[in-house]
Amino acid sequence: MSRSPSPWVSRLVPRSLAVVALALSSAAPLAAQYTDPLTVALGRLDPTNRFAIEVIMDSARAAGLPDAPLRSRVLQGVQLKADARRIVDAVRKKFVLLRTAREVLGPVSNDELDAGSVVLEAGARPNQLQSFRNRQKGREALEAFTVWADLLYRGVPGEEASSAISKLWQDGADDATFHSLWNNVQADISQGLNPGAALQNRIREAPARAAPPKPTPPAGQQENQRSS
Repeated sequence: MSRSPSPWVSRLVPRSLAVVALALSSAAPLAAQYTDPLTVALGRLDPTNRFAIEVIMDSARAAGLPDAPLRSRVLQGVQLKADARRIVDAVRKKFVLLRTAREVLGPVSNDELDAGSVVLEAGARPNQLQSFRNRQKGREALEAFTVWADLLYRGVPGEEASSAISKLWQDGADDATFHSLWNNVQADISQGLNPGAALQNRIREAPARAAPPKPTPPAGQQENQRSS
């Protein structure tokens, strides 16, 4: 589905199996010919700004943060022929957003951490991510964050977007529910409906969470409850 991207954010597309097979069959020649795109991009910058970016990326790796989002900022900035200082600022900003997202969310996947940083960049406050920290084992908020950020970029008021996405998450919504919400809201917006009203209309259609079963007390307590 189409998303409204934040500045200088790109998605890496996996190579086809044919390309992977070719790479495996001729690994040595390809390795000799391969040049890291980041190295090429940094080589186009002046020494001062290149060093600044290298320091930021070293800090990210030392903090256990993914460097792929930072690489993307550099590559896109150079491709767009942006001013070197703007590229440094963009990389530094992304580093801070990733670090903040990690502080709030805790140990999550790199993709989810990046998505959380995009939500912050779109205008969400760090404390609004707090409700996503505690979750069932194996549950991931990648789709929720992607939809949330897109809603913000489309003009949905911050508090309304945060409240809606957080409630769906706490109610146990799955990825399909978030995707359906995004699809319906963006369709309504494209028809001219106010973004906030579009979200409010569609959030009412989200499936309600079934009431959790009451915990069963131990056998001894059951007998006491019946006797009383």
